[in-house]
Amino acid sequence: MSEDKILLNSGPIDDFVGEIEKLESSATSRVNATPDNADSGLAKLVLTLIELIRKLVEKQAMRRVEGGSLTDDEIEKLGETLMKLEAKMEELKEIFKLTDEDLNINLGPLGNLM
Repeated sequence: MSEDKILLNSGPIDDFVGEIEKLESSATSRVNATPDNADSGLAKLVLTLIELIRKLVEKQAMRRVEGGSLTDDEIEKLGETLMKLEAKMEELKEIFKLTDEDLNINLGPLGNLM
């Protein structure tokens, strides 16, 4: 009897390569805090949470604007507040040398956060 085995092809090689690439990219997009970079890792985590909350607030604000439940003055104040918050986030990302992709951490089986 021969020791050689015949392997069945379970799908195109492109699918396999695609899955490997997903694993590689998810491994690099997670928060990797070490004693040497703890402040950077913490900043990344905190800014990620702030960005997530900012986007949720922005979506809720748009629903309220489209629903007609806000006055023109409230819409103006809300718009200014959201613009200031976005500008502050850009400033903080620059200080900590982070990009939008850096804040989109991978949650494993759940996929990317944003």
